[in-house]
Amino acid sequence: MNLKKMILVAVLAVSQTAAAVPAFAVPVSTQSTTGNVAAAVNTTQMVAAQEEPSATDPLPPLVTEAPAGTVTPTPTPVPAATEVPAVPAATATPIPAVTQAPIDGAVSTDGAVPTATPLPVSTPEGQTLTTSGLTTSATGGGQLILMMNSNKMYRNGTPYTANQPMAVKNGVSYVSIRAMVEMVGVSYTYDYKTKEVIVTKGTSIMRFKTDSKIYTVNGAKNTMKGPAYQFKGTFMVPLTSITYALNIPYTVDNVQKRVILTLNTKPTASFTVQPTEIYAGQTTVNYVTSYSSPNGTPMAEEQWGGNKLDMYDQPGFYTVTYSVRDANNLWSDPYSVTIQVLQPNQPPVAQFTTDKDEYKMGEPVILTDTSYDPEYEELTTTWSNRGLAYFNPGPTSIQLTVTDKHGLSSTFEKTINITSEQLYTQDEVAKLFTIPGDVLTFDGGLIPGLPNLPYNLSSDSYTLIRSNSPETVNTEGVLYRETSVGKTRFLVHHMNNMTTRQKLYVIATNNGIYPATITTEYSGIAGPVTSPEYTGRISIQKYYNSMITGSSASQIVLQPGQSVPILTDLNKIAMKPKEVLSLSADLISDYPILYNVVMVEQTKDPVALLPTLPILDRDGVHNRGTYPDSTRIINVTDVVGTTQSKLILGDNKNDLNLIGIDPMTGTEASNSGNFGVLYKIVLDRVAANTLITFNPRGGNYLGSLLVNGTIVNLPNKGSLSSSDMNAVVFRTGEYEGPVDITFSVASGSNLPVNFVFTPLPAKK
Repeated sequence: MNLKKMILVAVLAVSQTAAAVPAFAVPVSTQSTTGNVAAAVNTTQMVAAQEEPSATDPLPPLVTEAPAGTVTPTPTPVPAATEVPAVPAATATPIPAVTQAPIDGAVSTDGAVPTATPLPVSTPEGQTLTTSGLTTSATGGGQLILMMNSNKMYRNGTPYTANQPMAVKNGVSYVSIRAMVEMVGVSYTYDYKTKEVIVTKGTSIMRFKTDSKIYTVNGAKNTMKGPAYQFKGTFMVPLTSITYALNIPYTVDNVQKRVILTLNTKPTASFTVQPTEIYAGQTTVNYVTSYSSPNGTPMAEEQWGGNKLDMYDQPGFYTVTYSVRDANNLWSDPYSVTIQVLQPNQPPVAQFTTDKDEYKMGEPVILTDTSYDPEYEELTTTWSNRGLAYFNPGPTSIQLTVTDKHGLSSTFEKTINITSEQLYTQDEVAKLFTIPGDVLTFDGGLIPGLPNLPYNLSSDSYTLIRSNSPETVNTEGVLYRETSVGKTRFLVHHMNNMTTRQKLYVIATNNGIYPATITTEYSGIAGPVTSPEYTGRISIQKYYNSMITGSSASQIVLQPGQSVPILTDLNKIAMKPKEVLSLSADLISDYPILYNVVMVEQTKDPVALLPTLPILDRDGVHNRGTYPDSTRIINVTDVVGTTQSKLILGDNKNDLNLIGIDPMTGTEASNSGNFGVLYKIVLDRVAANTLITFNPRGGNYLGSLLVNGTIVNLPNKGSLSSSDMNAVVFRTGEYEGPVDITFSVASGSNLPVNFVFTPLPAKK
């Protein structure tokens, strides 16, 4: 009977011992444990092994916390007969409280400050320390082992004693923050006013506050499953929180009752080589190094290897390595870069030919550029004294300089002879031989007196949405809101006047009960840049190009209730302060679509914000409105060019403004300048030898147009800044024929404008 009682007592004792495990452990088993680490279901039996610390204030029950690491499969348990070798005990060294900051930020209750003191046991470098079946490498700085139910720690095989053992409180495992950070090798301080421990690791600053479940990393808040607390002068934090904050992975060995933390203490070295293209004997190589330490340890030494030179004499491949040593005497892994050294860059060759060596005054000189680059790179050309013709008799020198992208250049010069005989006058040469897009000069004062071409006017039912007010956007919000169905044209032009980077969106919403299809026909987007004239010119040029190539053709189907950004090239790049974006686009939808043009900070979701964004007021200067019939078809059936005449656009007299409505205010709007209107000018009969030019009348102009399917810049270089300036649009040949011009005013430019038709002088 007594024997049975003894057996029963022994069984109970074994079961109680198995239950006394920390919150991050499970009872010892020969089976592997997978999944997240679970807290112990019953933590009250921990009292048998150690005194459970108490918080400064009573704590409410906490949800079990899963550690940031994972439970790794463990080997067969070490036989019970194997014991941890006896290690001389190290105790906390008393330090007068008046001269020492409190441990972990807590004021010691007994005047002594416990520290994580290294035991007088060390392992020679490169060897191992074995304790209770544990094998830990003593080379490098990559492992920290915390023993369960103990204040013993092993860093790379060297034993230490923490100032408090790991503890379990309300199902959460706690460790001394000071012991952890000292073992990891990061710095910490204590803020007496806020009662915070401040841990610094590299560029990260972590703050843990007494009796708070919130800690911050560089100001960002994180929630712990249990609050930090102080116990006997030691600041305790949840194990999972401090490992997560320090980015330390770990595993749990339930058989040998230990938590194994992997410490990445080695520094990291890298470098880049500049410039990206290196030429033998010509390029000075710059090595831009980068160093980082997981613990913020400063660099003590750097070491280069391989074939590192500031200039390489021969082409080929050269490997360079770079390593660094930190103040803890740990070396980084070598970082290698293989440099390709190219053959020395050869200068380009400048050359050109003329169709002959001697010319009359006013006789066209045909120059043919035959320059080339040995590496087949694009060249920049600069002409000196180049002209369509020359008007001073005698020798005339023409120079051409070509430059490659590396700055090497060459110059070629040729001298031709000009006789005293004259073929054409300067005015005749300009009218007959100026290429399309280049500028010739007329007396701008005479152009308004020219007769206007009579024409037949019709329209196509494109609805124009013009979003240009406020042009300068000072706050986030909705710039335009309109519902449209069928053919819809967008003209959007805005500048970011905020201090942060913004993105511009067109958001389409299907408020109907059927799926809606939006078809993009043509589009052109330019920017963001600081020049409004430039964005206007490039966007309209891309718009014309999409008409020629069909490059913008696409479709999107919106389900009922769905909102999505469309024309997404518009928001690919954020707008810096003072930058401008321009959009011209033609769409078709089969059902009504609600369109919103919005500007928001670059990181924000415009669709999610749309219901709360304010509708911005117009600026009182620029135009916004919805206008019907925005494609105007001008058909001239009479012969054009037999006498000088003009066609004027955008003056609100001969070419009336479109009248529409501002849908945000419900007020009438007049489309001043008819920006966004697409003019299709059909000239059925243009006389032989007729010059068509483009003449600005309202101020600076920078744009382009389509003539017979070809894009012509207005002008090729610079801008049309004077009413005396005329950009050549087209020149007919020896026979009468039709000419088709497609034109839309470029955003940022000025109206009105004239198309001028001038008979050409006879060719000789």
